[in-house]
Amino acid sequence: MPDAPQPSLDQLHAVAHAHGVGTDFWGFYGELTQVSAQTLTAVLSALGVDVSTAEACEQAVIDRSNHAWRQFLPPTIVMREGQPTSFLVHVPDGDPVEVWVIDETGHEWPVYQGEHWVEPRDIGGVRTGEALFWLPELPLGWHTVRARSGDLDGEATLVVVPDRVTTADSLPSRTPRGRTWGLMAQLYSVRSRRSWGIGDIEDLADLSAIAGDAGADWVLVNPLHAAEPVPPLEDSPYLPATRRFFNPIYIRVESIPEASYLGTAARARVEQLAELASAANGDATAIRRDPAYTAKLEALELVYAVPRSPGRARRFARFKDAEGVGLEHFALWCALRETHPGDHPAWMSFDPDGPRAGELAVELADRVDFYCWLQWILDEQLETAQATALRSGMTVGIVHDLAVGVHPCGADAWALRDVLVQGATVGAPPDMYNQQGQNWSQPPWHPGRLADLGYAPFRDMLRTILRHAGGIRVDHVLGLFRLWWVPAGLSADQGTYVYYDHDALVGILCLEAERAGAVVIGEDLGTFEPWVRDFLSARGLLGTSILWFEYEDGAPKPPENYRQACLASVNTHDLPPTAGYLEGVHVDLRAELGLLSRPVEVEREADRVEQERILSMCRERGLLAPEGEATEQAKVESLYRLLAAAPSLMQGVALVDAVGETRVQNQPGTDEEYPNWRIPLADNDGHVVLIEDLAEHPRVKSLFKAVHESLG
Repeated sequence: MPDAPQPSLDQLHAVAHAHGVGTDFWGFYGELTQVSAQTLTAVLSALGVDVSTAEACEQAVIDRSNHAWRQFLPPTIVMREGQPTSFLVHVPDGDPVEVWVIDETGHEWPVYQGEHWVEPRDIGGVRTGEALFWLPELPLGWHTVRARSGDLDGEATLVVVPDRVTTADSLPSRTPRGRTWGLMAQLYSVRSRRSWGIGDIEDLADLSAIAGDAGADWVLVNPLHAAEPVPPLEDSPYLPATRRFFNPIYIRVESIPEASYLGTAARARVEQLAELASAANGDATAIRRDPAYTAKLEALELVYAVPRSPGRARRFARFKDAEGVGLEHFALWCALRETHPGDHPAWMSFDPDGPRAGELAVELADRVDFYCWLQWILDEQLETAQATALRSGMTVGIVHDLAVGVHPCGADAWALRDVLVQGATVGAPPDMYNQQGQNWSQPPWHPGRLADLGYAPFRDMLRTILRHAGGIRVDHVLGLFRLWWVPAGLSADQGTYVYYDHDALVGILCLEAERAGAVVIGEDLGTFEPWVRDFLSARGLLGTSILWFEYEDGAPKPPENYRQACLASVNTHDLPPTAGYLEGVHVDLRAELGLLSRPVEVEREADRVEQERILSMCRERGLLAPEGEATEQAKVESLYRLLAAAPSLMQGVALVDAVGETRVQNQPGTDEEYPNWRIPLADNDGHVVLIEDLAEHPRVKSLFKAVHESLG
């Protein structure tokens, strides 16, 4: 039997276009790059589309064309507030259909049929017609569309989203300056004398109080997403086990109410563990998560064993009920990861709702309850931290960071297997900083399956993060529009973009942020179509501007020309602190690690020229003494004074800049070659800076004063 004809590139393109897969892309240097047939085949296969033969491609195009016709109702309908919205219903041709809406309160709303006629189609042997219905004006929220026609009975998720999130609109009126400033910090690196070797939520509350007293309106922290339930832990906060739940390593054990009722022996053991762990607070070389978490877990076990009062027990029960099956799945994954580490690949194949997982949940009920309890304690402590921030005078409070994705073997990869893709990972195409592209090893959302589930996983994740937050920073917000998929077995530069329903994703983000009263910041750096920033701004999301990256007409952009609707800062966590950047430590480090694509001398000179262009702007404005007369600290402060000329609603002050740190937190393109995400907060002399030192630290006070005065 002869082999089946292979698909042509044109056929692959037709299937790709039908499924929102890019067939070409504009590179960082402005060149149009064609995506290979190998990449298209692999990405489409990861989406569950058969393109193995020419005939399969033809059938895939037909199936995609008929996809909506096979559905009684669309799985999800997104209605933008104030905009007329219609949707299509498919029934056997000529059959009557009744459609209505049930809102969040249980109230029923009529739905009106509109004029619409298209030729019926034969779908699976049934002559099928299409009817159009218009939605009435509805309140914001998550509603349900119901439909009935003969034996057919169906429902769809209806989400009514705001035209724009309004939470940032009031920022100018909430501060005398008309703009806000805040701290940007890596929480794990910010320790106090009471820390267990790593910064925690109590430290975050104290940091917020200190910053609030100095006039700051918010504190932006790294993602606090949960990692592995037991050591060894993943160091990167941007590669979590889940994005919905939080990391117990940030719990302050002594702040748990039940800790006051420990027995004598248990109390002595907790105090001993705290003393041993806190000894690491003076270590300026590296954060060591594993020993810190090992000690903390043992202490948490002892506190968990303390009987809870009736009121506390009821609050815990209500928390579990509210978080529902999502918390149950996560806690079961934690228990399995702890008790069956050697069988990890085997049980990861179990359906979390299947019989075997159910048996394990019963077998490990106490461990599941323990991991649920940890999330409840985190929720309580985060609530207290946000309240502390607001009481200190902050107008926004704590701003959480949302990572792009999750670990491929983590809790979300297990519990959300139906909506996370196997066979491809998320990354970035080649650019000037990573000429081979990047593979972040994170499984992407499946666009179709996410819609099939009514975007519930996305919604639930946002709700948990925003519950006790004044804002959220969305890392790589462009991923709500498209993600760079790297097929398994191919290099990062052999990927392509897969497109998402950005109206739905951005709309849901706006809805949940509006309900939580949280400001939304999108990290909108990188390669993207020009209209994307305009779209996000029109929806009320703030963008991101980095002083070193802002250029126009080939020259550094004057800060006065920055966007108002953005968070502006001098640097980012992927660059060295400003003191280190001025020293060129990033060039030296990349040279040492073999990451440069041109001679180090050329790189140093290019870096010197780039820096001098910005520093010259400072000198021209009288913010900096002539070259050779200014200290490193004076240069750092002049850059913040320059940034203060920007109209940006939020202006970020890196805590590492306030203390004079020089070491970079993360060197992109490395794994074990550099201690990424493990650098403790220290000053320019390499001495640890603890939270107790911050309020009276001369350099901190000086920079805070410079920022406060410059903003007016």
